[in-house]
Parts: sequence; C-alpha cells; structure tokens
Amino acid sequence: MIGRIVASALACLAALAPAGWAGDWDAVLAEARGQTVYWHAWGGDPKINAFIDWVGEQAEARHGVTLQQVKLADTTDAVARVLAEKQAGRTEGGAVDLIWINGENFAAMKARGLLSAPFAESLPNWRFVHVTGKPAVVTDFTEPTGGLESPWAMAQLVFEYDSARLAGPPRTLDALLDWIRANPGRFTYPQPPDYLGTTFLKQVLIGLAEDPAVLQKPVDPASYDRITAPLWQWLDAATPHLWREGRAYPANEPALGQLLADGEVAIAFAFNPGRASAAIAAGELADSVRTFVLEGGTIGNASFVAIPFNAAHEAGAKVIANLLLDPGVQARAQDPAVLGFQTVLDLDALPEADRARFQALDLGVATLGPAELGPALLEPHASWMDRIAEDWTRRYGTAR
Repeated sequence: MIGRIVASALACLAALAPAGWAGDWDAVLAEARGQTVYWHAWGGDPKINAFIDWVGEQAEARHGVTLQQVKLADTTDAVARVLAEKQAGRTEGGAVDLIWINGENFAAMKARGLLSAPFAESLPNWRFVHVTGKPAVVTDFTEPTGGLESPWAMAQLVFEYDSARLAGPPRTLDALLDWIRANPGRFTYPQPPDYLGTTFLKQVLIGLAEDPAVLQKPVDPASYDRITAPLWQWLDAATPHLWREGRAYPANEPALGQLLADGEVAIAFAFNPGRASAAIAAGELADSVRTFVLEGGTIGNASFVAIPFNAAHEAGAKVIANLLLDPGVQARAQDPAVLGFQTVLDLDALPEADRARFQALDLGVATLGPAELGPALLEPHASWMDRIAEDWTRRYGTAR
C-alpha cells in the first residue's frame, strides 16, 4: 500500500516537473563541470561587473563552472564575432559561450541562425519565471523568444531628479519640453546609438505617435516620415536648450548618472527602476534623489542571455543561465545595495523561504512600488531602433 502511495506521489511530481528537468539536467551539470564559460556582456557599469564576478563565484562553488566575463562596449561586437565564425565555417568551438543580449541583436542572431537550439524553457528554474504576469520575458522587442534566450532581469524606464531642487517634476512629454525650455542646460540624454539614449527617443516616439500600435510592426518606408515627424519636431524644439546646447552628449547611462550626481543636470533617467536607490546606498547620489514615470507609462523590457550556435561550452552556459534564475541570485540582483534590478520571477510561485528573501529587501527611498511604476509599454519593433538612431545621427550627431 505504502509503495503504491509513494509511486503515485512520484508520478504526480513528475507531471508537475518542467520538460527537460531531472535526468537531462544531471547530464548537463556533469558535462559543464570543469568548463570555462566566456560570457560576453556589456562592461560599462562596475556594479554589474561586480555582480557577474559574484555569479562566477557561485557557479564555481556550486557546479565547478568557471565564469569569465568578456567586457563589451557594444553587444554588436559579440554578434559580429559569431557571424564571422559562421561565415568562416566554424560550427563548433566558438569563442562566445553566452551573450547578454536584447532586442535588435537577438532578432538579428535569430534571423541569421546564429543561436543554439531552444533551451530556456527546459532550465530547472524556468518554473519560477513569471511568464503570464511579465510577458516581456518571452517577447523581445516584439520578437517571440521561443526559448532561444533566457531572461534574467526586468527593466523599465524611470526618470530621476533631486527632490531638494525640483519639487514637481514634469510627468508628460509636453511638460518636459516646457521644463527643458525654461531650464536651459539642465537636461540631456545619452548619445544614440547608445542603448539608453535610443530608448529615450523611442519613449518620445511612442508618447507622441498617433497610433503607437504601428510601432509593433517593422518600419514601413512609406509611412516612416509621417509617423516620426512628431519625434523630430519635439527634439528640434528641445535640442538648443539641452546640456551644452546639444553640441555634446553623455556616452551612456553611467555618464548621465554622473551628470545628475554632479548637479550639472536636474533630471536624468535610467532603465533600472532601482538604480537611484542603489546609487544612494553607495553614496554616489544625494539621498534626496527620487524617481518618477511619465503619465501613460514608460518603456519596459527584459534582459536576456543567449547561447550561440557554435558555443564551445554550451552545457556550462546553460548552467549559468539557470543560475541567473535562481531565487537567491535574483533576490541579490534586486537588492538596491547590489544592482536594484527587478526580478523576472513570480514571487507567488516561490517556496516560502525564497519568497521571504524578496520580502525582506528594502528597495530604497527612491524606488517606486509596482503600482507607482505604472504600465510597462512594449518596445517597438527592432527596426525602429535602427532607423531612428541613424536619423538622429544625421540630424544631431556629434563626435564622441
């Protein structure tokens, strides 16, 4: 009798377990042990680099996998390397094992067959991912991920300001333009094609578009000028009043954040809702800095890792991808004192002890609660990012 009960219970557990889990995963762990995974990831933020180092320590201690970050200035460098290897006929033993990737680079690698077989939804920790509540974890810039990449952080554009100097920040694009005109030199954005700078352009484009739904489709050359006209009109009006009169721009998010810290600009922005709190905790920003979002919502998306088709250490890369979904790792990433990233997990799906890790976090004085963040607007199709970045460079571009 007891044997039948145990067998029945095991059968139920097997039915609940995600595909690819259990035995197959043991084989992955065995193959991965002793491998060195080369993770090509943007290296422009010391906090993120330190977090990746910590993940590497966990991978070594738990699974015997060595993690080596290859710090990139631009993700396209890794994509170009994989593409060059494919064109050279190098179908295995590639130099890139794992890429921190998003949007247009994912779409490009998917279209050119540069990615490994789907793996994400077979990872043991996938069962904790909040697929229904955070649809961006399976849709990247309107492109279905199909398990070809695994999410590891959620992001949403938030604006940052010093509440000691600015009592009521502008919460619409019209109000922001009026404020920029009235406060010359106090606002700027990273120079496209920097990711954050281009995100700001997309935010303005969505906010001013007559029908934002058209941005979910590839650029139509026949309607491009009409749809983007409000964006260029807004920028034409704002540019003469920007920091350094629009003749120079910060290179990236850290550079923009430093301008806010130095008091050179009064409003900045970031794609990490917890960045300001993390910077305050680190003593890098005044403790009077707060965040806000625009009425109607701001752009949100997920960060992913993907494995190239010819990765030399595919098993090790899967172990790292799964480790990044570990509740303890996700909770550390959400800690404002570490990164302040938003989790991709469904807290209700976690065991109580893991859920308690998140509940114990003090998100910080500058981090908006989920209800205050408002809607996370979908990213436009990746083709819009390319086109408006090119046009911005032609219209306003300056030498870096």
